Amino acid sequence: MNKAELENKKALGRTLFLSGMELTEIAERISVSRQTVSKWANGEGWKEARAAKNITRPELVNKLLLTIDKLITSVNESDDPTLIAGLGDRLAKLSSVIEKLDKKANVVDAIEVFMAFNRWIQDQACYDPEITPELIKAINKYQNLFLKEKMTSMTTANEL
Repeated sequence: MNKAELENKKALGRTLFLSGMELTEIAERISVSRQTVSKWANGEGWKEARAAKNITRPELVNKLLLTIDKLITSVNESDDPTLIAGLGDRLAKLSSVIEKLDKKANVVDAIEVFMAFNRWIQDQACYDPEITPELIKAINKYQNLFLKEKMTSMTTANEL
């Protein structure tokens, strides 16, 4: 297997992994060892990408709101002046995180759309011979470039 074929298999393997497929199944589907797929997943951040894809912005905001509620409840039930004094700062920090999540909605939404599209294109690849590993690799490349550009522009805008 030459380098280009290996890169194509890796790109397809990443797409399959991000869609939720298990390592063993990916290995069988792209004809490489499970250890190879595991090495790719661990070495190239596939697990982190899948984790990021699987938790949505609304879920994060809800968890933060629950944290705020628990924090307020625990402080109200306590007579500890240290906890009471630090409440405002902790609430401000959590509120700031929620606000940042809302500002990043366009990137998060794009990621969610790209993941749905990747699942769809994988299904179509079973029936459409024009959808090649090279095409999937190119799509992933441009999706990643788009997201990096959006995130860079948001970081620059937040620094101004």
